[in-house]
Amino acid sequence: MGGRVPRLVRAVPVLVGVALGVALLPASPAFAHNSLTGSNPADGAKVATAPAAVELRFLAKLDPDRTKVTVTGPDNIPAAGGEPTFSGSRVRVPFAPGAAGLYIVDYQLPSSDGHPVKGEVRFTLTTGTAAAPPSPSVTPTPSPTPSSAAPDSPSATPVAATGTDDAGRGWLWAAAGGLVLLAALAGGLFLRRRRSART
Repeated sequence: MGGRVPRLVRAVPVLVGVALGVALLPASPAFAHNSLTGSNPADGAKVATAPAAVELRFLAKLDPDRTKVTVTGPDNIPAAGGEPTFSGSRVRVPFAPGAAGLYIVDYQLPSSDGHPVKGEVRFTLTTGTAAAPPSPSVTPTPSPTPSSAAPDSPSATPVAATGTDDAGRGWLWAAAGGLVLLAALAGGLFLRRRRSART
């Protein structure tokens, strides 16, 4: 019994050292990489009023010479209104909003282990500047010509319709008069035949 106790006492520091080593192994890469901790606007946010600047917050201090931040809006149009400014682990980029839609903030910065850290923050601007009207050269409007305007003249259509209508009525009257004349001739011939038959 007396020999086992000293052995256990001597094994305790070894076990503690192994446990600490195992606990620190997963944490080493995390300390080697800088990472994003927050942003304004937040990732996935929908904002009606455009902020004056876009801010990114990181875990560790940033190197201004090796940190890149870009802001693009709808149709991949740049939306950064100036150069970024750094303050410790924060970076602010002046925001120049355009049309309403999705805006993407891309960032790239180095880490202590040599691997670059890349990522993006997305937010939606629900109100923005109105879209520019299309250029007249893109959708030209043909100007009316005298020849194309003539058929649409209100004075030409009634004259043509009236002439056609009068001609149709004249033909009907002529046909009716012809039928009356033929009936009169036929009646006269019939009466002559009856008179000649009696005599």
